[in-house]
Amino acid sequence: MKIFTEPDKSIWEELFKRPTPEFAEIEDQVKPVFQEVANRGDQAVQDYTRRFDRVDLQTFLCTPEEFEEAEAVVPADLNKAIQQAKSNIEQFHIAQRTGRIEVETAPGVLCWQEKKPIEKVGLYIPGGTAPLFSTILMLAIP
Repeated sequence: MKIFTEPDKSIWEELFKRPTPEFAEIEDQVKPVFQEVANRGDQAVQDYTRRFDRVDLQTFLCTPEEFEEAEAVVPADLNKAIQQAKSNIEQFHIAQRTGRIEVETAPGVLCWQEKKPIEKVGLYIPGGTAPLFSTILMLAIP
């Protein structure tokens, strides 16, 4: 780790830059994971969860009792903050609701956008050092 003490103002911008990998670099790492999940389904997700999160899940489903137990250990102020964030996200996405939008881009060529609810969806929430509530909320609510 490099330590800078009173760096010259001319290098501040460079110091504040975060390293950002190129898309191709990320894609090369992620593509095999997607392919493995497409081929092996839940078993691949369990294997990757064990590998990356060091958690051995027997099932992805929570019982009603597990939900109640988890809710009981959340401090009231954190629960209030989560509920506020949930409300904000819901408001934002409700404002984006539209019916089917159609555009004829050329004679006889009709393009459209249509939003439909999804009955079931699986979400992967990485644990790492700490799961982020924002990740859970932003994936699950819209």
